[in-house]
Amino acid sequence: MSESPGIAVSSGSAPPAEAIPRPVVPAEPKPLAAQRVLPLRRPGRWITTVVVLVVVAQITHGLVTNPFYQWDRFRYWFLRPTILDGLAITLEVTAFSAVLGLLGGILIALGRLSANPVLRAVTWFYTWLFRSVPLVVLLVFLYNFSALYKTLSLGVPFGPAFFTFDESKLATDMAVAVVGLSLNEAAYASEVVRGGILSVDQGQHEAAAALGLPKGYQFTRIVFPQALRSITPNYVNQLIGLIKATSLVFYVSLLDVFGTVQMMGSTYPGDIVPLLLVATVWYLILTSAVSVVQFYVERYFARGATRTLPPTPLQKLRAGLGELRARARREAVV
Repeated sequence: MSESPGIAVSSGSAPPAEAIPRPVVPAEPKPLAAQRVLPLRRPGRWITTVVVLVVVAQITHGLVTNPFYQWDRFRYWFLRPTILDGLAITLEVTAFSAVLGLLGGILIALGRLSANPVLRAVTWFYTWLFRSVPLVVLLVFLYNFSALYKTLSLGVPFGPAFFTFDESKLATDMAVAVVGLSLNEAAYASEVVRGGILSVDQGQHEAAAALGLPKGYQFTRIVFPQALRSITPNYVNQLIGLIKATSLVFYVSLLDVFGTVQMMGSTYPGDIVPLLLVATVWYLILTSAVSVVQFYVERYFARGATRTLPPTPLQKLRAGLGELRARARREAVV
């Protein structure tokens, strides 16, 4: 009887069942639906969140419960006609100054980028001067401008005058405020516009010139729309500063929101704090509205520059609710 090599065969009884090795059968993997991926634990993030919420709750509690703020007087003053009249003046001054300042800034920026050395020198001097002079000094100087020049004339230098104007009749409080803010705004806006134009790739200028397009068409249809992507956030930041700078027109006897609050505070000294809170909240509302407009303007000019447009707040809310519903359905299945 032949034996297989390497295998010992006993002539006696068969080996016990425990001695026979059994093959190891791998466990079947769980289905994908039954598997859960546990997120990484981040205790530091939770601790920071709790600390921030506690601080916010403490500040909110202090604002609501502190009788020094006099929230009943705040509600009384918030929509008073005198406050709303000051708000209308603030909006009017801001609108005129923003438009005139932006137009002046565009012209000054083009002068800074011009090949004409005289234009470059004059526009540089303008920017240097009005960025150096404090705005309150400029407003007070313009308010007293009639003391230096009684009349203004237009004609030949050192020659006859064709038109003569009475400066005291032209320089109303509104005109002084708008002119002063516009001159100051144009100096800062010119640098914003110049930086936006310089941010456009040089190849765009060369491509437009190679097509033989007129200079004006190149600027209005090719260069400036691309520059607006960079100009918009910077100029809106400047515009928010302009809204707050309108509080200085109080020095030229123009009663905007802050001027009205100052006047009412001198008449009702016990309501100074709630009146200041009224002005603060109105400025917050105005700057928040400008920020919302900024978002949609940036989103409009982002077309063609990004693959997908940034979602609007409503789209973010819908996406968040959809994600919560999907997560709830997954939890229910598990």
